[in-house]
Amino acid sequence: MNTAIDLADLRQDYQTRGLRRSDLDADPMKEFAKWFGEAAAADIRDVNAMTLATVNANGMPQSRVVLLKAISDRGFVFYTNYTSAKACELEANPRAALNFFWVQFARQIRINGSVEKTSRAESAEYFHSRPVGSQLGAWASHQSEVIASREALEAKLSEVTNRFGSGEIPLPDFWGGYRLTPRTIEFWQGRTNRLHDRFRYRHNERGEWIIERLSP
Repeated sequence: MNTAIDLADLRQDYQTRGLRRSDLDADPMKEFAKWFGEAAAADIRDVNAMTLATVNANGMPQSRVVLLKAISDRGFVFYTNYTSAKACELEANPRAALNFFWVQFARQIRINGSVEKTSRAESAEYFHSRPVGSQLGAWASHQSEVIASREALEAKLSEVTNRFGSGEIPLPDFWGGYRLTPRTIEFWQGRTNRLHDRFRYRHNERGEWIIERLSP
């Protein structure tokens, strides 16, 4: 079977007013909050979805979509199983990249930085804010491990549901958050003729943010 697909004519010319240096806040976290707020106000579905990229023990890049669950001056927070593939990769190499793409606005944000676990208290607060089904699912899933069948997964869910009954579900020892502290943040605005606007924030040797325009 021929699996080739002709993609040559799949073109989208981005018609936007562009991005100027004078538009940007000196603090990239404030600029991110502005862009995120505009995307959220436009009712973009899963506006907090982001691609998380890590590197495994063989040096092979790995990526998956996760959800941003908190943001502050300290960085970007997401939650996962601490025994998952991504967690093992972050344990060995605590650096990662994030990518947001909001096609409706022709905007992309790329973030690189170091990663550390959130406090147990932060993880517990978020865990108990989740729907009960999601809390039980965290206990039932040995994320990234091979399982025999869907039925086996559902049997495990029934087991943990019976174990915890109607009481409070405790935070698993193997589940919690990560916070990525950014070292670089790039804001990308699509423009016509592929001459996009790109501005990168990065720390200089004094730890101050500097802004640089990049060629598209």
